Amino acid sequence: MDNGTIVKVSGPLVIAAGMRDANMFDVVRVSSQGLIGEVIEMHGDRASIQVYEETAGLGTGEPVRSTGSPLSVDLGPGLISTIYDGIQRPLKKIMDLTGNRLGRGIDVAALDQDRKWHFTPTIKPGTQVSEGDIIGTVQETEIVLHKIMVPIGLSGTVSEIAEGDFNVTEQVALLQKDDGTTQPLTLMQRWPVRRGRPYAKKLSPNMPLVTGQRVIDSLFPIAKGGVAAIPGPFGSGKTVTQHQLAKWADADIVVYIGCGERGNEMTDVLNEFPELIDPHTGKSLMERTVLIANTSDMPVAAREASIYTGITIAEYFRDMGYSVALMADSTSRWAEALREMSGRLEEMPGEEGYPAYLGSRLAQFYERAGRVISLGANGREGALSAIGAVSPPGGDISEPVSQATLRIVKVFWGLDSSLAYKRHFPAINWLTSYSLYTDSLAGWYGSNVSSDWMELRGRIMLLLQEEAALEEIVRLVGMDALSAPDRLKMEAARSIREDFLHQLAFHEVDTYTSLHKQYRMMQLVMAYYDKAEEALKSGADIEKLAILPVRESIGRFKYIKEDAVDSEYEHILSRLDGEIRQSLVKEEF
Repeated sequence: MDNGTIVKVSGPLVIAAGMRDANMFDVVRVSSQGLIGEVIEMHGDRASIQVYEETAGLGTGEPVRSTGSPLSVDLGPGLISTIYDGIQRPLKKIMDLTGNRLGRGIDVAALDQDRKWHFTPTIKPGTQVSEGDIIGTVQETEIVLHKIMVPIGLSGTVSEIAEGDFNVTEQVALLQKDDGTTQPLTLMQRWPVRRGRPYAKKLSPNMPLVTGQRVIDSLFPIAKGGVAAIPGPFGSGKTVTQHQLAKWADADIVVYIGCGERGNEMTDVLNEFPELIDPHTGKSLMERTVLIANTSDMPVAAREASIYTGITIAEYFRDMGYSVALMADSTSRWAEALREMSGRLEEMPGEEGYPAYLGSRLAQFYERAGRVISLGANGREGALSAIGAVSPPGGDISEPVSQATLRIVKVFWGLDSSLAYKRHFPAINWLTSYSLYTDSLAGWYGSNVSSDWMELRGRIMLLLQEEAALEEIVRLVGMDALSAPDRLKMEAARSIREDFLHQLAFHEVDTYTSLHKQYRMMQLVMAYYDKAEEALKSGADIEKLAILPVRESIGRFKYIKEDAVDSEYEHILSRLDGEIRQSLVKEEF
């Protein structure tokens, strides 16, 4: 490609002339330093380029060279446990080369070109294959078996294939294409980040992504392949909630994108994740995690790329048949990057200065999630669940990013600063949050946990809503004005809030709760309410029922280990019966 020359520099936006042969979204190398950029607008022979590195010191007349290909990621063994920046440069390798400061124009291969991987073929020479078919496997980590697939767009007959140790660029098989030409197959393939990877069929979301977080699993569940948003003000626990989901969600692979978040929060992730033990395997959590670190002090344009880089890597593992959980923290920072670039391009601004295409860009991102059957002769079922944090200024979710997100996602976990100030975590507000997957997941919960799961959930939600209405009365005229049945509702709702919905992320037992234990906890709270209600009808005193000693045991049930859940449940139930009977005994003077 012929070189163009810089005619204007405006922060991360560079305008170059003489670029008539370049295409939209081509990757370019800017100046003699070779800074990475991407063409985002063309006018005649002038290209507007967003540069993914610091542009300080660039001047007019410097050369710009188009690579002729769109921004793409390398997909192959070596992705897992690697920490990348927003354009898939491995940060550890860059640190080894340049030290702690990220230099400009550094070109480092995304996958280690020297490391050898043991490739085990799963097909024989002469096998007819098509796009998406698995030709062999590599044991990437102790828990991730990396499946080597025929790249999209290729089909034919495998004429050669060999077992052995290869790096990601060496030929492992030779494909005789249908048109008679040959194509070497390697462990690695490339894919443009802005194009969703194709699949054979999309499945309905009728299976939950179990997270071990009670307020999510029981009240506002997300389906495997579902999309959820966590909006919340500063300090309400968005990042910790996403960390919990990354640690405990029932997913084979976790892709965590720190998009424009504070450096110290990202440092916590980078330091904490390697220390965490994966509860499903007993190994380090990093052995099934890809981290993309793009902190708020990094070039603003790379924020947009980081979201696409992350979801492309997630789609790749989904195509292997894995369940992938993608955490984007936070999409607000990505939208701010869009706003800045839009302003520099002098586009007509939409609401609050965001570009008019904000909603469609968000939709393009979230629509890449889903539970699918992959391409290939024996299509595999994989799922990609996308969970995006939103950081609305001042916690005001009426702002454009939150509203555009809510129009797309089906689960809304609304974090509430007033709950966070009361130290109620996760601070998910049960009155404003919702899940549109609840009805489609009802059958799964009924078959796999208990037939009355949805009934219990409905009764708990009703009690919480009734408590909110009664609180208005209490604020006006005091608790004593309530009737005994209403006071009992307040007591039961308090038990739901404090004993069931409140969950301690840093407690070794309470940090994760299985669905069976969640069911038992719901049963205990509702058993107290039902038995106390019967006792009230038989003349018991509400004051006595409110201070039954067994209520403390119900509250402590969350700290019971999984293997003792059923025995402790039976013990508490029998105590509850005894104490309720005792409350009916009239004191004689």
